[in-house]
Amino acid sequence: MSEGMPNSLKLRVITPGQLLVDEEVHEVGLPGLDGCLGILPGHFPLLVTLGDGDITYRISDKEQTFGVSGGYAEVHADRIQVFTRLKDNGQESDEGRG
Repeated sequence: MSEGMPNSLKLRVITPGQLLVDEEVHEVGLPGLDGCLGILPGHFPLLVTLGDGDITYRISDKEQTFGVSGGYAEVHADRIQVFTRLKDNGQESDEGRG
């Protein structure tokens, strides 16, 4: 990894009722309208409209996944902020909360 490049991302997932995730992560998968997007530290800034699908994120060797329905994400080199709604069948686990 080049010098000055972040080695993690600050992921914040915000739903209408709560801050669902507030974690330092190593990678994030987002359900874009045209398919899944993989985001790593150092990613170019991007504004993404989300479709229905799963958000996944990895902290070390542990991966978390939950279903979302629409929204958008602001991607920066060192952080991602997601505004979305959980799918009706999405389960909020204590493990997924930051």
